[in-house]
Amino acid sequence: MEKRKGLELLKKLFTVAIQKEDEWYVAKCIENSVASQGKTMDEAIINLQEAVALYYEDEVLPMFSQTFVTTMEIAL
Repeated sequence: MEKRKGLELLKKLFTVAIQKEDEWYVAKCIENSVASQGKTMDEAIINLQEAVALYYEDEVLPMFSQTFVTTMEIAL
């Protein structure tokens, strides 16, 4: 476990969706709707990791229900 300010940090896996919008990649965390962007997918994920860490900085990490991701087809 990592430590910050003398405290042990928990690690949690989050589900992330990434979309390309013009010249930016937008990464959104499914569990909490926090989003960030970057010029590359890697940069967007790094920025999102920082944003999510800040989101929970002074909070007790909540229990998350299991997240499922799928696709669907719709005739339009």
